[in-house]
Amino acid sequence: MTPQSGEFILCLTTYEKGQAFMRQCAAMGCRVLLLTLEKHRHADWPRDILDEIVFMPEGLTLEQITNTVTYLARSRKFARLVALDEFDMETVAHLREHMRIPGMGRTVTTHFRDKLAMRFEAQCADALVPEFSPVLNDDDLRAYMNSVPAPWVLKPRAEASAIGIRKIHQPEQLWSTLAELGDRQSYYLLERFVPGDIFHVDSIISERQVVFAAASQYGKPPMQVMHEGGVFTTRVIDRESDAARELTALNARLLPAMGMVRGVTHAEYIRGADGRYYFLEVAARVGGAFIADVIEQATGINLWAEWARIEVSSLRSAPYILPELRSDYAGSVLCLAKSAEPDTSMFDAPEIVYRMKKHHHAGLIVRSPAPERVRALLDNYSERFAQEYLAIAPPPAKPTA
Repeated sequence: MTPQSGEFILCLTTYEKGQAFMRQCAAMGCRVLLLTLEKHRHADWPRDILDEIVFMPEGLTLEQITNTVTYLARSRKFARLVALDEFDMETVAHLREHMRIPGMGRTVTTHFRDKLAMRFEAQCADALVPEFSPVLNDDDLRAYMNSVPAPWVLKPRAEASAIGIRKIHQPEQLWSTLAELGDRQSYYLLERFVPGDIFHVDSIISERQVVFAAASQYGKPPMQVMHEGGVFTTRVIDRESDAARELTALNARLLPAMGMVRGVTHAEYIRGADGRYYFLEVAARVGGAFIADVIEQATGINLWAEWARIEVSSLRSAPYILPELRSDYAGSVLCLAKSAEPDTSMFDAPEIVYRMKKHHHAGLIVRSPAPERVRALLDNYSERFAQEYLAIAPPPAKPTA
């Protein structure tokens, strides 16, 4: 099958990402049309394999985007619609239902975008979830705060990562914050703050089965790094550890129960003081902050490419077969840097396999057959990064990548 005769896949994204996904689709004989924002006209898109790129202005309404895509569909028969970024998932879910194209619809998409909905779904699947309350009824909130000890966290229901999260220590602080939010308050939830170690499990799901999962542990919690600054680290944990076994078992049970049929996910869990694992959140996307690169270094699995392989295999009613895995370990260390182009050449361990090239950022990925070696390097490098490079900026109001 040549690219000119293959199935048409439309990829929509409002951020610059997903190049490996599009390349894999094209390598499998599909024609790929990219719909993105005008401000990304000069971004590093894989133009050599794209059938076409269509640019649109920022701020279009859902109706205007629907009109744009259905206009394109008059002369192109789209077989699949794919949101490459989390913030485009609801739009693409609407388009799938409007155009009757297979894929995740609006209800299931909500389970992976709305932090309130995903908590209800996780509870229904018998996962432990920190006590939470919708921000809808004042009496319910009073009862919640009377029964659940502070501190609490007020979380936006539809943001990604730790953006917009506020720590609440007393009821008066909550009421003043809600007054500030006004009519936006129903788009938040209140949850018990659970201190502990935070893990993430990055998965591939095929026909409701988790066929690949990599369990990793953050250094500092992402919320702390986001709001207080600091050096971000994450590493793939020992696959034979109790933590890895418990997390992958919980994850394998939870994702299909939440409605995931096929694709990739990035889920986060916390190990509380009681030693139990609590569900925090899950997204139907590839993890950010170079997590996909860490997973690839450790396992040989490129999550973007495998996501594409799953989509195309499903389209052709063919079974998805996971490639052979590598059994190494990897981790990353990165931070916002004071200098525009930080020099990391002083870090010269043979385990370094990647040096980040990003304006005002310093970052490295290390790989080793031994998880203890990865952990030791990250512990050492995170301290040195804080001394050599670290800059601290106010937390962003919205995602930057």
